[in-house]
Amino acid sequence: MTSHSPFLSRSGAVEGGGADAGVASHYGDPFREQRLLADGQAVVDLSQRGVVTVSGPDRLSWLNTLSSQLLLGLQPGQSSETLLLTVQGRIEYAAHVVDDGATTWLVTEGGEAAPLTAFLERMKFMLRVEITDATDAWAVLGATRALPGLGDDVVVWEDPWPAVGTGGYAYSIVDDAHPGRERPWFEYLVPRNGIEDAVASTGLALAGSLAAEALRIAAWRPRPGFETDEKTIPHELDLMRTAVHLAKGCYKGQETIARVHNLGHPPRRLTFLHLDGSQHTLPAPGSPVISEGRTVGRVTSVGHHYEMGPIALAVLKRSVDASADLLVQDGEERYAAGQEVIVAPDAGQVVGRATGFLKAPR
Repeated sequence: MTSHSPFLSRSGAVEGGGADAGVASHYGDPFREQRLLADGQAVVDLSQRGVVTVSGPDRLSWLNTLSSQLLLGLQPGQSSETLLLTVQGRIEYAAHVVDDGATTWLVTEGGEAAPLTAFLERMKFMLRVEITDATDAWAVLGATRALPGLGDDVVVWEDPWPAVGTGGYAYSIVDDAHPGRERPWFEYLVPRNGIEDAVASTGLALAGSLAAEALRIAAWRPRPGFETDEKTIPHELDLMRTAVHLAKGCYKGQETIARVHNLGHPPRRLTFLHLDGSQHTLPAPGSPVISEGRTVGRVTSVGHHYEMGPIALAVLKRSVDASADLLVQDGEERYAAGQEVIVAPDAGQVVGRATGFLKAPR
């Protein structure tokens, strides 16, 4: 992010921190903003995000060879999600993907746009592709529905979560009852110098990043840099459903993806936490999660939901009892936490599994 959002000058605006620095965490009433966002009556400034564009006739076939998702034949306006992995299958880059017929747009976390651009430049060789870090020129707006007033030609990414895509696989134990179904999500690419006019044209209220984060956590939706670290593989976060195609051609990290899916188990698992709401504080992301006196994982995202109260996502060791009560330790503060299983302890090892919770696409 090269500059602060113009919306930070609005009355009541409080700047976010960490990956959400540069935009407002809220504008004075975070719970009201969250309700409006959930009801489709507000828009979120996500101009802290990064935008990378890839143009040229070889763009989709080239990106397809590098990434975990099948991008060949991606139609104009069709949304997808992809990962760039290490040889060991660990997540290196993650991107929201949409193609407009001439350009492929990659929406990333703000700090990832420049290194992703540099990586792609190193990999293009003699192919007919042009890569641009377009973060200075384009900004992102988020909403839970189609935004009025932005025009038919606007570039929009529609979150595929939590549907199980073609070639994907669900590692969570729920399907039709998945809470992500209650959170449709759209990201709109607008000229950065016209972001205020774009928001005004919608006629909607502004919500801060805290509102978007609470709805994301409630939807069990992983976020790069929050739920991921240098060891994360997609299976641990249930990203096999939207970001991985199990039957596509060769790409870096594919061997690990196939081996863990077919024969092994992911070493860690994403879980949803209901936190004790009697305290007036929330634990910080990164706080240890404790079971029977042992540290068994860490909190990755924390929010205060307007209906459920304090909630969090955490990544735990696979061996942690799925029915165990947990504690979150933040300094001297301890927070009781009840877990709701997302990725079950026996996830994976699909070969030879006669029955089970895993769901392929219908």
